[in-house]
Amino acid sequence: MNARVRRTGVGSALALAIAVPLLAQQQLVDSAFTASVEKPAYAARSGPLVAIDEAHDNFHTAGGQYKPLADLLTADGYRVVPSKGKFDEPFPAGLNVLVVANARNLAAMKAGDRTQPAFTDRECDALRDWVRAGGALLLIADHAPFGSAAASLASRFGVSMSQGWTFERTPEGITTLLDFTRDNGLLGDHVILRGRTAPEAITHIRSFTGQSLGVPAGASILMRLSRTARDAALPDDLDAEAAAATSGDASARGTRSSPAAGRAQGIALRVGRGRLVVLGEAAMLSAQLLRYSDGREMKVGMNVPGTDDRQFALNVLHWLSGALS
Repeated sequence: MNARVRRTGVGSALALAIAVPLLAQQQLVDSAFTASVEKPAYAARSGPLVAIDEAHDNFHTAGGQYKPLADLLTADGYRVVPSKGKFDEPFPAGLNVLVVANARNLAAMKAGDRTQPAFTDRECDALRDWVRAGGALLLIADHAPFGSAAASLASRFGVSMSQGWTFERTPEGITTLLDFTRDNGLLGDHVILRGRTAPEAITHIRSFTGQSLGVPAGASILMRLSRTARDAALPDDLDAEAAAATSGDASARGTRSSPAAGRAQGIALRVGRGRLVVLGEAAMLSAQLLRYSDGREMKVGMNVPGTDDRQFALNVLHWLSGALS
């Protein structure tokens, strides 16, 4: 989730029920987030090398919005570094896992075009070949415009991105805050969700405004969208769906969106000798605070009590790095 883009919605701080334009806000890393790991997977800084992409105008970087993730992985024993090179250049020596989160094409965006890819065709092909040869990639692309920026790269692995905004209807309107639990049947069946031991099993993942993903053949769904989930292409479409949901005009509902049933917000896939996880939402692997001009404050990501987003982040990296088979 990138709170800087225009979004709609107020309601309770934890409901994100969409009704009126969202007030001005700050999106800050939560400095109170504790990144310690009780039983690290690896001895301090002796684990696999993880690089977090910073070469594609990424909104989430190791020193910025993904500092909580970088700190958590470091506490788990990983060696975490920023990746400054393009993908058609040599990868860092000994690289095990590459994390690419919310890449952008800022030059095109500043020129008014939000549809241009963040990666060249040569980069997409090189990264696909690296994964096939045994690399591991965590690819994350949030709601618009991040889906458009990453769609060409995702397509190299057979993954389609909706490139919009995924939402659910609620009694108060609609929400872009989605819960995937064992109770609601929206968690899949994969070793990432089972973990290495029973305490690591995932029972509740929460995402915070993302897009939907197509599920290619051979992929395992980690986060399954419900039968009633829908995709809106533009913020104005999201506004219109919110208005229709609260107006009581059933005939207007769904006219500015498309069904997202059968799609996902998280998938895992073996690609050749390598491994791939694709997520359609970024904030769940961070720990952020949203501060609104009316004084409200909202936690977003691994710092939200009652969810397993923190353990999910660890499990994803454990699988990508081979600690989970």
